[in-house]
Formats: sequence, structure tokens, C-alpha cells
Amino acid sequence: MGKPWFNPKIYGYGAGLPCAWQGWAVLAAFLAIVLGGRFVVATDGAYALVGVAAVIVLVAIVAAKTRGGWRWRWGRD
Repeated sequence: MGKPWFNPKIYGYGAGLPCAWQGWAVLAAFLAIVLGGRFVVATDGAYALVGVAAVIVLVAIVAAKTRGGWRWRWGRD
């Protein structure tokens, strides 16, 4: 699987901040798509579809590249 791009959260489920440049690049690309997508697409419906697709892709990448995977954490790991 290679080097992880995101750190796990200390408490709860999911990922925290990126720990590698690749993670920061993914996060920057997501923000560019969501914030800049409004100026590229013509309708609100298309913008909503772009946003939903961007979130799905982001969650899939972050879940796959988080150190230790996604699971519930209680702060003791």
C-alpha cells in the first residue's frame, strides 16, 4: 500500500490532517474543485453533481491512504 498520506484521528472515526505532500495535494485539489467548480459549470445541478463526486473521491482516497485505516479510536493508540 505504500506510505500513508493521512494521520488517523486521535478520537473518533476517520482521518486527521495530511502527513505527506501527497495528502496535502489531494486536499488542495479537492478545495480547488469545490471552490472553483462554481465558475466552470453552468447550472446549480451540475455544480451539485461535481461537488458530490469530489466528496466521494476524496473520502475513498483518504480512507485508503490513512495510517492504520479507518476505525474508531479512543485516544490510546
